Amino acid sequence: MKRKTICALAAALTLTMLGGTAVYAASENAARVGSLKGPTSMGLVHFMDEAKNETDSDDEQFSFEMVTAADELTAGFVGGDYDIVLVPANMASILYQKTKGNVQVLDINTLGVLYAVTADESVSGIADLKGKTVYSTGKGQTPEYVINYLLAENGLTEEDVTVEYKSEAAEVVATLANDPSAIGILPQPFATVACKQNESLKEAFDLNEAWDAAGKGTLVTGVTIAKKDYIEANPEIIEEFMDEHEDSIEFANEHTEDAAALVAETGIVEKAPIAQAALPKCNLRYIEGEQMQTALSGYLEVLFEQNPESVGGALPENDFYYIEADED
Repeated sequence: MKRKTICALAAALTLTMLGGTAVYAASENAARVGSLKGPTSMGLVHFMDEAKNETDSDDEQFSFEMVTAADELTAGFVGGDYDIVLVPANMASILYQKTKGNVQVLDINTLGVLYAVTADESVSGIADLKGKTVYSTGKGQTPEYVINYLLAENGLTEEDVTVEYKSEAAEVVATLANDPSAIGILPQPFATVACKQNESLKEAFDLNEAWDAAGKGTLVTGVTIAKKDYIEANPEIIEEFMDEHEDSIEFANEHTEDAAALVAETGIVEKAPIAQAALPKCNLRYIEGEQMQTALSGYLEVLFEQNPESVGGALPENDFYYIEADED
């Protein structure tokens, strides 16, 4: 759905690098957008680039900050450092519970992005992980629950497969560089990065396909959220953000070479050719409204059945899903 021309974008913004964090800083009145270094930020790069190059200082503004750890992002959101954040799908539900319902999901921005990466030729599916050690990121987040669910669906237990969690995807990539026979579960674009760095590595299988084969609906990786009171106070900013986000994801999917250059410029992936190879595998999608609610609620139900704490102890109510009035 398009809702263009409600308010134009941003004054001139500047990009600075603060360790692993990229910031497009605007005025103090800008809507502050936070995201994780990975696929969800890849879907934002066109939006960020347009904002950076805007020249009308009277227009509504957005600032962007990218971090490497989900807990840093969520703490900033709860503490009021961000107005809009792109977070793992289950984390959105946890934040809904923590804020006593003061969170709404604006859109789904990423579907399944996890791949098994290894040089071990014996690994081509979930069942082949039996008796092996797997390295992954995302303890307490989407990767852990997807891995646990798929292992259980294939009759595997904690005794059959050892999963060691790292704090960042880069640590898993480093582990694979030191031991290509190791098995890593990596999101894009890091799976592609690992394979490009070491030609002996391959993407052994796609966990999104494994999820689909289990027949449990849509695997949702990333969503965009804002606090309900912020949405109610700033409806035009929210509508403009959603418009621009949709366009930015469309740009990333349809103009991969140009988008890859922006991904490299932003520091998500070091080299544009690697970003270009990864983008088609990142499963960037823009899904809003009732379609978003159907896909996300189904995914959260699967997680809840596996472990209620994975979604904050309870499934969110209908007010968790931002549905515009003209869709009702």
